[in-house]
This record gives sequence, structure tokens and C-alpha cells, in this order.
Amino acid sequence: MPLKDMLAALVVIVVWGANFVVIKFGVDEFPPMLLGALRFFFVAFPALLFVPRPKVSWRYVAAYGATICLGQFVFLFLAIYLGMPAGLASLVLQAQAFFTVAIAALVLREAVRWHHVLGIALAIAGLAMLDAGADSATAVPLVGFVLTLLAAFSWACGNIVLKCAGQVRMLSMVVWGALVPPIPFLLLSALFEGPDRMLDSLAHVSWRGVFAVVYLSGVATLVGYVLWGRLLARHPVARVAPLSLLIPVVGLLCADWILDERLGAWQWVGGAVVLIGLTVNLFGARWARRLREPPEPT
Repeated sequence: MPLKDMLAALVVIVVWGANFVVIKFGVDEFPPMLLGALRFFFVAFPALLFVPRPKVSWRYVAAYGATICLGQFVFLFLAIYLGMPAGLASLVLQAQAFFTVAIAALVLREAVRWHHVLGIALAIAGLAMLDAGADSATAVPLVGFVLTLLAAFSWACGNIVLKCAGQVRMLSMVVWGALVPPIPFLLLSALFEGPDRMLDSLAHVSWRGVFAVVYLSGVATLVGYVLWGRLLARHPVARVAPLSLLIPVVGLLCADWILDERLGAWQWVGGAVVLIGLTVNLFGARWARRLREPPEPT
């Protein structure tokens, strides 16, 4: 992977790792479905007036909006609102990497190499250590865990949509795909949260609420998903998707520093194992080729 793509991946990891703390701020200020509507409204407008429509079929735009924008965040926002710890939400959501590789192998017939399997196995072990190291203050509620897994599956489906769409200008896809979620989010908010609660949260919003909407729409969505989509377009899914396993390391650190969701010793060890798994996934094929090469004659 070229250096510029590695740097882009690092930006995505940091932006999305901090994203979970910001979501916690947001759902403390707004009902979760209203927060989703605000997020994607400000992704689409006013950018829609300046960004051309992506040069792909409308079905890909609609599918992208329905999976990555709507499905993922309906489940994720609700999970965090119902008590899923922000740091551990960043951990469980990375099941998308496994879902993505599996769906790509089944649907796109992409090869899954030995180093992908070994790297992901190590990463799973590291994630298990992160989860096992959680204390009672960061325990995972069952409903939150299930909702976060559904969010991960929606994200994985969106990854496959992007791969099937081929070369596409990601800024256009993100902005135009953001047209899909606002109305469904508003309908869900009106139905389950009520108009009075919606209006009250808007009337009494604090600076943290404003910051949450700006960060979620401008940074996490426009910057994060544009860079992520470009990485998926340039590299095999099995190489890109596991990079997201670094996100919970950043997410847990941010939750520890900002929300006082304390990390135990096993969580630090788990983060190191995740890094080892990612290294194997990215560089395993290169190491194997070097081992197979005959030594140079002296």
C-alpha cells in the first residue's frame, strides 16, 4: 500500500476512533434518531448544490445511503443511547471487517489468503482480550451488543456496494447518498421519540450538541467516508477492511481519556495483539515471498 494511502488510513482510524465519544455527546443532547437526521442533513446540504451527482447507477447511490448512512447509524446511535459504552461500541463495530471479507468472498469471489486468515484470527484474539478486560463500569448490555453487530453488518454491506460500484468520486457518493437517511430518521424520531422531545432538544441545544453535529457530519462522514471509499476502490477488500480494527484502539483510548471508561491491563495487551494481527494481514504475503526466495549466492 503506498505511503499516501497508509496516511489516509491513519486519518480515518483517528477520526472514526474519536467518533464514538462524539456520538455519546450527541445522544446526550438529542434523541438518537433526530441526531441521525441532523448528521446527514448537514452532510447533504449545502454540499449538494456544489458537488455533482456520482457517475454511477442510482441504485448504488440508494444502496450506499441505505446501508452505510441509514442502517449503520440507526443501530449504532440507538445502541449507544441505550447504554452501550462508547469505547466498546468502537470495538464491537469492527466486526464489519469480518463481515466484509466473508461477503466479498461469497459475492465477489475475492480470494482470502492464509495471511488474511491468520491476521484476522490474531485480531479477533486481541478484540476478545479488549472485551474480557472490561470492568463492570464498561459492561456490554446485550441489546447494545446486538444493535452494534447489526450496525457492523450494515457497514459491511455498504463496503460491498462501493466495491461493486467501481471507480466513483467518493465525495459525490457520500454527499448524494446522504439524501437517503434524513427523512427515514425524522419519521423514526417522530414515531418513537415524539415531536415534543425533538423540538425541546433543538431549543435547548448546548455547544456540545452543536460540536457533535458538526463533527459527525463534516469530519466523520465527509472526510472519513471519502477517504475510506477511495481505499476500498484502490485495494482488495481483504486488505482494507481489517485496517478498521485499529479504530477500537483509538476509541477505547478516547473513551478512557474523555469519558473515564478505564482500560485494564488485558485491554492494553489486546490492543497490542490487534496491531500484530494487522501487521500480519498487511505484510504477510511479502514476508512469505521473501522466505520462499532462494538465498543470493555469496
